[in-house]
Amino acid sequence: MADTTVYKGKTIGFAELTEIEKIEIPIIQRDYAQGRKDKKELRENFLKALLECVESNKSIKLDFVYGSKINNTFQPLDGQQRLTTLYLLYWYAAAKSKINVSSYQNNLKNFTYETRITSRDFCLALTESQIDIVDDIEFLSDLIVDSNWFFLSWKNDPTIDSMLRTIDDIHRLFFSTENLWEKLVSKPNLISFYYVELENIGLTDDLYIKMNARGKLLTPFENFKASFQKYIDDEKWEAGVSVEKTLALKIDTTWTDFLWCHFKKNQTVDEAFMRLIATIAMIMQSIERTAGRIDERASIINKLQERPNSVKPNDFTSHGFKYLYDIFELYTNLESTELILNFPMWRHSFRKSVLSEIVFDDNNYSQIQVNSATYTQKVLFFAQTEYLKRNPNFDLGNFQDWMRVIRNIVSRADIDKDGNRPDVVRSPQAFDGAINLINELAAMSSDIYSALASVDSVRSQFAKDQVEEERNKAKILISRPQTKDLIFEAEDNELLRGKIDFMFYCMDYDNNPENFDEELFKNIKNVFVKFFSSENALTNDLRRAFLTIDVNGHYGFYNYWWSYWYTVGATKRRLFDKFRELEYFLYSEHREYFKKLVLLLIEKDLKEIVEDFSAPLSFPNWKLRLIKEPEILDKKSRSKYIAIEDDNSACWLLKSKRPRDTEGCIRIE
Repeated sequence: MADTTVYKGKTIGFAELTEIEKIEIPIIQRDYAQGRKDKKELRENFLKALLECVESNKSIKLDFVYGSKINNTFQPLDGQQRLTTLYLLYWYAAAKSKINVSSYQNNLKNFTYETRITSRDFCLALTESQIDIVDDIEFLSDLIVDSNWFFLSWKNDPTIDSMLRTIDDIHRLFFSTENLWEKLVSKPNLISFYYVELENIGLTDDLYIKMNARGKLLTPFENFKASFQKYIDDEKWEAGVSVEKTLALKIDTTWTDFLWCHFKKNQTVDEAFMRLIATIAMIMQSIERTAGRIDERASIINKLQERPNSVKPNDFTSHGFKYLYDIFELYTNLESTELILNFPMWRHSFRKSVLSEIVFDDNNYSQIQVNSATYTQKVLFFAQTEYLKRNPNFDLGNFQDWMRVIRNIVSRADIDKDGNRPDVVRSPQAFDGAINLINELAAMSSDIYSALASVDSVRSQFAKDQVEEERNKAKILISRPQTKDLIFEAEDNELLRGKIDFMFYCMDYDNNPENFDEELFKNIKNVFVKFFSSENALTNDLRRAFLTIDVNGHYGFYNYWWSYWYTVGATKRRLFDKFRELEYFLYSEHREYFKKLVLLLIEKDLKEIVEDFSAPLSFPNWKLRLIKEPEILDKKSRSKYIAIEDDNSACWLLKSKRPRDTEGCIRIE
């Protein structure tokens, strides 16, 4: 395709340009950088070159200023920094010369910023101000900031901050220059530049990057903000909305202030913005289901999870945009609310807050997605957010009850016999299911237990068994409120982690609150508190006690795990190598062994169970020795693996999980 770009150029001065054109720094441009602290040398060299030109009456040309005409407004594509500095110099000269205000205001008002509403408002206010510039003022910026028209929130705008710094340097260098205004507006122009207007070309990101390659490129957030604002305008989502309530102004003021106070990283909040926006986009994909099939939604969710910076404006609908706006407003105005959770979150514990995990903290569970919270953390964030949205009259107790139920649901997973326990929400499909479940339950969040106790069913199929357990517990809590602390303590047990169905199994509970044996439940709870509260609970005393338990005459709790040792032709078994294997055991077909041990532990401790054990006549001697001779497991065993000979006459204490030979392995008869 032929290049249809047309270039029209001429040499022109700033005053002359503002007489004939409105100049608007476009939203896609970066902030005014020439006034930054780290640009002091560059700024001073530029200002000194202008000063020498004015004082020596020798003209200077300032290279090209490229741009496009859009809606009768010139939008510079390259030259923003020079134009902004010239604007400030011309404003200073006019103010210092005390000329008739109206004679220059209209022209200077033709220079404005679209990048931030605050920048635009500041330029207008500065132009309309009547600052009295005298020689005893060291920092003119102090006078400006103290003016009644200056909003303190403007100090957070990096463009305004840079402008104030440049004004101070202009004041220091140009104050003693006589007739400054007259020299700047004289003809021919002392200061001019090559003004090049590009026709038939859009102000695209690619063109900006190519032509602004010498400067700092836009961050992903700045790119997103620019394109999102255009998308909002095109879709007319803010039609009729007052300026102070627009997304652009909120981002530039209160939302940035909030994130800056709590979540700035490397002196920026851009990453915090992107992480929160991407998280909300993921949530809305699941709620609105605009992508149609689950595989399509999962693809979008997975992309946003792995690359938060890939979020796009069209990831949002009108409803999604409103939800995003409401969430930012919610958390910005929430600072006085204490979101305390008085129970363990286990692997989902957060360092500061749920929100901090979303927008700030690194992901401890991923080497790839360091700058993205886990799926589970995002589910917990959604649960917290829904409670806050739906319950403006915050009640800490009800909030904690709600978050406890959600914790119990997302903490469950299908643990394997090796003790590996991945998150239940570990895929985009699971995330989609969890979000929809919470979206359904959120209507009950103000009093979750009363609602669960009375609801006939829950439509969502996600974590169906755990949801059913939550309903059963809710019925007990409503009919027997005094059991709340008891049930909560059981849920918080390190081994059970929210799922106490095994305790109900131990007491043969039929899910009828009228038949709930509170005393028996308390005794079983005490067993878990005493014997299964930490990784240290997995002792040889526990292994020996398990060896004494029979189910229908079979003493074989270790049958939950199987392999084969071909070296001697023996069946390999494991005597619990990891604490989390106990959790697998609770819900395996061998759970009856655990039940019988728990009921025994109500009256005895582990050593008493071992000491009181009387073996039947058919009991293998090697097994009896493991029970009655503590030194075998305590001192001779180098691993928790044994191999039982086919005739059950002996077992081998294996030196490792997969020994290649019998060296280092001990045969017990």
